[in-house]
Amino acid sequence: MENTGKKVLVTGASGGIGRAIALAAAKSGYEIVAHYNRGEEKALSLKAEIEAAGGKCSLLQFSISDRGDCKEKLEKWTEENGTFWGVVCNAGICRDNIFPALTDENWDDVIHTNLDGFYNVLKPLVMGMCKKRCGRIITIASVSGVIGNKGQVNYSASKAGIIGATKALALELAGRKITVNCIAPGIIETDMIKDAPLDEIVSAVPMKRAGKPEEVASLAVFLLGEESSYITRQVISVNGGLA
Repeated sequence: MENTGKKVLVTGASGGIGRAIALAAAKSGYEIVAHYNRGEEKALSLKAEIEAAGGKCSLLQFSISDRGDCKEKLEKWTEENGTFWGVVCNAGICRDNIFPALTDENWDDVIHTNLDGFYNVLKPLVMGMCKKRCGRIITIASVSGVIGNKGQVNYSASKAGIIGATKALALELAGRKITVNCIAPGIIETDMIKDAPLDEIVSAVPMKRAGKPEEVASLAVFLLGEESSYITRQVISVNGGLA
């Protein structure tokens, strides 16, 4: 009941890790604002599932790589509904290839979506959270941003950038009682790896399996809660011992 009335924005909530986080947070009593860009059908399905379980969920559509779109939609939403308690920056893309074969578009799309998305989403929201002197910000990076990964120079760069930005923002907001932490998942069973040779990939994981989105979501819900109020500026890995 302590979470009743606390609104949490989850970007990229229409599938994979974002969906799992939205469902778990709703189960814990948070009011979910589920962001999507193109996955409207999946977003509607998520909303229906949350509401069928007695939770609250609204949908918000924008492109995290479009700064103007983010600013317009997020400022309008907060003017009408108030400040978010929590923001989970989960949305992202990958365009994998070995570095010599990367195109300019491969590089720009990933950087502008993943790394610029951090700025585009949080910039319109942080001042309101500062005024309330409370809140939780969670970014979703990747093991690739921690140790690097071949075939993912662009993705690793974007996720490493998110880690650095998260740590810096945590320092700026700590005095306002806003925690800022990063979750760095490893190999998780989502659409992002559906075409990958999973048996070969998990052989490098000490636990010899891929993680489940719910295992990331449970950590996110903990970091959203009051009991995590002394945890900030941390990068917490969920990767089965991969790094």
